[in-house]
Formats: sequence, C-alpha cells, structure tokens
Amino acid sequence: MRHEFPRQRKKMISVVNCITTQHNIWLVLVAALVCVSGSWAVLRLFSRGRSVNGAEAIGWQFLAATAAGASIWSTHFIAIIAYHAGTPVTFDPLLTIISLLIAMAGSFCGLMVAGTIRTSWSPAVGGALVGLSIATMHYTGMLAYVAQGTVEWDMRFLIVSILLAVTITSAAIHVASHDHGTATKTISVGLLTLAIVSLHFTGMTAFKLTPIFIDDSYSNPAAMQAMALAIALLSVIIIGAVAASYLIDNQNRVRSISELEHMALNDALTGLANRASFNDRLDAQIRLANYGGPKFALAAIDLDRFKEINDIKGHSAGDEALKILAQRMRDSNDGTLFIARTGGDEFSIIAPVDNRNQLREVLLQLRAEIIRPFAIDGFQASVGASFGACMFPDDAQEIETLISNTDLALYRAKTEIAEKICFFDKPMDDAVRDKRQLAVELRHALENNQLEVYYQVQTLVSDSSVTGYEALLRWQHPQRGFIPPVEFIPLAEESGLILQLGEWVLRTVCSQCSSLGTNIRIAVNLSPVQFLHPDLPGLVAGILSETGMKAENLELELTESAIIQDKDRTLLQLRQIRELGVTIALDDFGTGYSSLDTLRAFPFDKIKLDRSFMGEIETSKPARAIIRAVLALGRSLEIPVLAEGIETRDQLAILHAEGCESAQGYLFGRPAPFANILSGHKDAPEGALRSALNEMDRAMTAVAPSLGRLG
Repeated sequence: MRHEFPRQRKKMISVVNCITTQHNIWLVLVAALVCVSGSWAVLRLFSRGRSVNGAEAIGWQFLAATAAGASIWSTHFIAIIAYHAGTPVTFDPLLTIISLLIAMAGSFCGLMVAGTIRTSWSPAVGGALVGLSIATMHYTGMLAYVAQGTVEWDMRFLIVSILLAVTITSAAIHVASHDHGTATKTISVGLLTLAIVSLHFTGMTAFKLTPIFIDDSYSNPAAMQAMALAIALLSVIIIGAVAASYLIDNQNRVRSISELEHMALNDALTGLANRASFNDRLDAQIRLANYGGPKFALAAIDLDRFKEINDIKGHSAGDEALKILAQRMRDSNDGTLFIARTGGDEFSIIAPVDNRNQLREVLLQLRAEIIRPFAIDGFQASVGASFGACMFPDDAQEIETLISNTDLALYRAKTEIAEKICFFDKPMDDAVRDKRQLAVELRHALENNQLEVYYQVQTLVSDSSVTGYEALLRWQHPQRGFIPPVEFIPLAEESGLILQLGEWVLRTVCSQCSSLGTNIRIAVNLSPVQFLHPDLPGLVAGILSETGMKAENLELELTESAIIQDKDRTLLQLRQIRELGVTIALDDFGTGYSSLDTLRAFPFDKIKLDRSFMGEIETSKPARAIIRAVLALGRSLEIPVLAEGIETRDQLAILHAEGCESAQGYLFGRPAPFANILSGHKDAPEGALRSALNEMDRAMTAVAPSLGRLG
C-alpha cells in the first residue's frame, strides 16, 4: 500500500505530460470549447425530453443524441489532430464515419434508457451506456488513425480510460435527471465534459507510437490544423442548431406559460384582473393590513341600464361597451387602485385609503368617467353605476364579512334613487341581510314543503250562495312563526323565486280543488314577475291537464301593474289563457293606476274592489263615491265587481244598497286550509251569510241616516 499513491501519481503525471508535451495546446483548447458547449446542449435537451412523454420525448432525446455524437466525435478528432505523432498520419474514412455513427447511436440508446424509463436506476444505467459509447467511439477512431510506425497500448491506462468514461458519464446523467437549479446544471455539464476529456487523454496516454519512415510521404501540419478547425466549426454549427431548437422551444414555453398566467389572472374581454386574481389580491391585502400595513377599502360596482345595450344592440355591443368602460377605469387609475371584473357587469376595487372621505373622492371621479356617454357603431349609449363600499378594518375584520358588507352596501345603492355611492351602515344593512336570509329560508321552505295554501270564501251579496274561494299562500316559519305574504312575496319577486313559487301554488290549488263543484271558482293570484315566464299560457294548460282541474273552475287574478310593465306581451298572454276557458280578474281596482284604458284593452271577467275602501265606506263620502263609481262602471261594462275586506254587517249593508254583486272578507270566513273545506267548512259561510242577511234590514235602518248623508 505504500507504493499505491506514488504509482497513481506517476499515472497522473503521465497524462499531464501527454496533454502538455504531445499535443497542440491551442487545438486542445478548441476541443475543450467544443466539448463544453456540446455537453451543455446535450444535457439541456436530455432534461427537456424527460419532462414530456411519447413521441415528443423520443424527438428530444434524438436531438440530444445528435448533439452528443457531434460534440464527442469532434472533441476526439480535434484532439487527435492536435497530437504530435512525429510521423506521417492519415485517417481511414470508413472507420472515421463508423466512429461518428457509434457516438450518435450509443448516445441515443443511453439517453432513451435514462430519459424515458422512469425508475431510480435508469439515469445511472443510461449514463453508463453513453459513457461506453464514448469509449467505443474513441477507440474506433483510434483504429482509423493510420501512422507510419508501430503502435503499442498500455492496458492499464486503456482500462482506466474506459472506467472513467463510464462512471463519470453515469454520474453526469444521474445528476442531470435530478435538475434542481443552476448549480445542478453546472455540475452535470462539468461531469460530462470531464468524462469526455478524461477518456481521450487517458486513452492517448495508453497510446504508444514508434515512428518508422517507410516512404517519403509527410503530414502537412497547417492542413491538419485547418481540418481540425473545420471540424470544430461544423460541430459548433450542428450543436448550435440543435441548441437553437431547445432555446426556441424554451422561449415558446416561457411565452405560453406567461400567456396562461395572464389568462388565468385576467379577464379575457376587458383585460382587467379577474375574480381569481381579485381574491388573491384581497387576501394578500388583508394579511398586510393585519401585520400593521395600511388601511384599505373594498368597493363593488354594478352597472345600471347595461342590459338595455344588450337588448337594443346585441351582446357584441355589450362586450364593446364593457371594453370601453374598462379602459376608462384604467385611464382614471393613478396606479394605486386594483380594479377587477368579477361578474358580467360587476367590478370590484381595492383602494388604499385611510377614510371614507378619501374613498368617496376616488369613487366620484371613477363614476364620472363611467357614466359619460359613449358611441358604439354610431349608437349613443350611457350607463349608470352603483357603488357599495366597506372599510377594512373599520367595518369588517374578516374577508367574508368584508365582502358581505360591501355587497349589502351595493344592494342599498342599487335601490336608492338619489345616492348611488353607499357605505356600509350596520343598522340599515343588517335589515337587508335579514331580508336576504329570509329569502334563503323561503327557498328552503318551498323545497321542503313548509308552505301551505289557505282558502277564503267568496259569496254573492244578494243571497247565501258560495261562488268560490281565493287561494292565499301561508308560511308558518319554524322559528320566526307566521310570516305574512306582504313580507315574503316581494322577496320572492326580487330573487326570482316567484316563478317557481307561483307554479307550485297553481299546481297545488289545481290538485286540491279539481274535485269541487262546477259552480265553484278558485281564484289564484299572479305576480307581475310571472308574466316574464317564457310560456305562461303553456304552463297553465299543462297544469290543468296534469291535475284534471276544469278550466272554468280556475280564475287568475292580476293587478294592473302586471299589465303596465309590458302591455302588449301581457295582454297577449292573457288572451291565450282566456282561450283555455280560464277566467281573468283585475285585482286591487281603485288603487294604483286604475286606468280605464286597461278595461277597454282587455275584457276582464271580474273586477275586485280593493279592501282599502272598506275601512272608510261607513264614514268617508269620497270612498263611498269611488265605490259607487266602480260599481256603475262594472255594470256599464257588464263586468261583475267583487268587494274585498268585508268585516262588518254595516259594510255589507252599504254594499247591498249600492248594488254590489259579490263580497269577500272575515265577515264570511277567515282563510282556512283545504281540509276545512272538505270537512264541511264550505257550508259555514252560507250560515253566516244567512244570519247576516236576516239582520241586514235592521242594519239598513240603523245606518239609514249615514247613507243619506254619504249619498
């Protein structure tokens, strides 16, 4: 063992002497440059191939093998030419070409094993195959080296050269397969370069040439050096072309990733940040504020009258309008605001402000830009803008609360006429929040059959006969108790639930009442919003057919507001419904519009006099006059009139004296479930009415002085 180290040192000295004394150092440097550049290209292409699969992976490994073969072969032959043989030399062309093919084919096989077989050992094994191909190429190339003289080989150096090539290349490919940064890449390039260089110069140390001048031929050093430079230039071109494909692909990947990131974080139409980007920014802003950063405000914008642009000019014009408005927002932004499009015509802003006054100034300026008229294809358009805002942390300390409070403020701004910039106000917005919660609970009640239909009797004033019932929706909330329709019906209309709710009521009524007598009509109220249904007449016809309810037993009631909103469409739907045999009643007449044009435009089957007049009929001369006029109008148009809200016998006596035909109210019976009707409740109103009529004459005598004064 004492002699081991001196022997290794002697070997190293021999290799160094081979490089410095037996080679042209300048050509050695050229070979080294080719080797380094080729190693860089090979390992980059190899790593790229490992990141993909299938044919694309094979393509990248083929390019890597091409670069490897060119760089290995060129390094070898430039270094061979740099060797001072001291005797004339030539190259066997066939073996020279074979050595190049061995370098390329062997590298391809090794890189395929290392790059496409996904195991822990495949990079090392594949690298070893590449190293073996380098050694095979080298010694095949040495066989192509023909010199005048005798050749001897030092087998020790020859074996060491092969071991160095195999082990170091295996390590290089193994490191390259675990690419974790610039340092790893540099190490792998260095190892592959070392493998090629160590193989060559250790192998050349094993090569012993004894010159023998057989003839007068000689080698031209200048020509040999020129050939070496030509090989270097050609190899650099090949390596450069292969590397260029990698760089172009890498640039395209970077560009594609950048575009994908932009698409992921920005709205495709307006170019503003999208909801995902907004959520990330808001989360980061809150974290910054919680760690002592500045206050900020969240503002939500909803465009008013934007739907008109879509309806009049189409969705392409709507898209163009959004682009114009988004650009105005960008132009008015001094760089401090983060503006995002978070919905169809909804935008959100994160503003670094200290108080509401600062925020108001910012929003006023922004709103002024938004509401300025603009032109789209010669069409002058304009929109309004409602703003809801909330300060962090003054108005909210959590992200969910901040967003919720901002939405509540925006909701209030949309319902306000004068104030279009609203800040979160706890007392006012708590009421809005409660309404929204009630709307959610209403949907739950509908889905879980927690609603019930009650019926209130309708009778003729002249005798004791029952003419029908009005269906009334009732909601007994499990926690809140009874909730009157005046509270939850508007919520259903605002949320759009009224379509589903109205269909449920109509189907329930028709199912329950399909077996009642032919002379009994069931009145069902229609909301104005229900006339937005795409096929309301078809829905009514379908429910009648499904439940077996006779059309003549169904009466649909609507207020005049339902007609005013879209008169032509509504009247067309009413005519189609009436053609089914269903009767149509005009509800709440005497209030609201009460337009005579409406009565002229559609032949209603009944007019329902609003209950508000009944409370004043005994004391108010104007109320009595209106009732008399409505009854006279009904007679002249041959439309029956039903008075609602009858609670006293005196009211009934006055209506009887004025000639009212039908009545409805607590005097005849309170609303009750359908089961009460089936159990005989339908006879009770007749008894009550007979009792009322028996006492009517006495009541008429009692109120006669009043009738005279009011008449």
